[in-house]
Amino acid sequence: MNPIKRVYHSDRSTWVGDGFPTNSMLPMQEMGNQTSPFLVMGYTGQYHFSPSHHQRGIGSHPHRGFETVTIVYEGELEHFDSKGNHGSIAKDEVQWMTAGRGIMHEEHHSKDFAKTGGNLDMVQLWVNLPSHAKMTEPRYQELTTANIAEVKLSQKAGVVRVIAGQFEDTLGAAETFSPMNVLDVRLNANAEQEFSFNPQWNNMIFVLSGAIEIEGQRFDAKQTLYVSDQVSSLKLKSFEATKLLILSGEALNEPIAAHGPFVMNTEDEIRQAFYDFQHGHFA
Repeated sequence: MNPIKRVYHSDRSTWVGDGFPTNSMLPMQEMGNQTSPFLVMGYTGQYHFSPSHHQRGIGSHPHRGFETVTIVYEGELEHFDSKGNHGSIAKDEVQWMTAGRGIMHEEHHSKDFAKTGGNLDMVQLWVNLPSHAKMTEPRYQELTTANIAEVKLSQKAGVVRVIAGQFEDTLGAAETFSPMNVLDVRLNANAEQEFSFNPQWNNMIFVLSGAIEIEGQRFDAKQTLYVSDQVSSLKLKSFEATKLLILSGEALNEPIAAHGPFVMNTEDEIRQAFYDFQHGHFA
C-alpha cells in the first residue's frame, strides 16, 4: 500500500488584498470531508515586498462558523477587529482566532515590516468548528515563541513546535474545539525522523520548503501529502533543511455549507449569516 494516497500541488497564487499572494494548498470544495476539521490552507511563500509607507493587507471583512490559524515564519503582521482588539504576529508566532458567531477583522503588514520590507512567509488555516460551537463567542489565542513548546528531535534531526494537540509527551499551546494536532516541523539536512499518526483521523503533511523522502518517494516544496487511511507511522528523510506542517484531526462528520467567509452546516444558516452581517450584527 502506498503510504501517501494523494499529492496536491499548486503553483498558482491569488492575491488576497494587496498583501498576501496566496497558494491554496487544501482544495476545500473537492476534499473538505477528507481534510476535516481543516478546511483551507493558504500559503504565502517567501514573497519579497519592497519598503513602503503603505501597510499592505486586506481590509475589514467578516467571518462566522470557523477559526483562522495564522502561522508567520518570516515577516510581521498586524490585526484589528470589530471588538476593539489589536495586536501583531511576529516571526515564529501564531494567532488562533475563533470567529464563532461572527467577527469583523482586518490584517495588514505591520508598520515596521512595511517600512523595512522583506520576505513574507506564512500559512493561514481555516479550521472548522463543530456545529455546537459555531455560534460561540469570538476569541483570540496569541501564541508566542514563549508558549509554543519546542521538542528537540534525537540525532540532531531538528525540532517540532507543538502548536496544537500533542507530539510525544508534549502538549500544544492552543485550545481546540475538536481533537487535532498542528505541528511545525523543522528538519535539518539529511535527517531521519519517524512520526506517528492516528489512523482514524485525517492526516496531511505540507512541505513548505526543502524536500523529503517517504518509502523511496520524493516530495518537494509546495506539495500537500494526504496520508493513506490506516497508516499509523511514517519515516521521513530530509534531503536538505526542510520545513513541514503536519495536520492531523478527527473528522467532524457534519454537513459543510460554505459561502465566502461563512462556514456553517446548512444553507439556511448561511443565509442567516449574510442577514446578520448586512444588518450590523457582527460589530
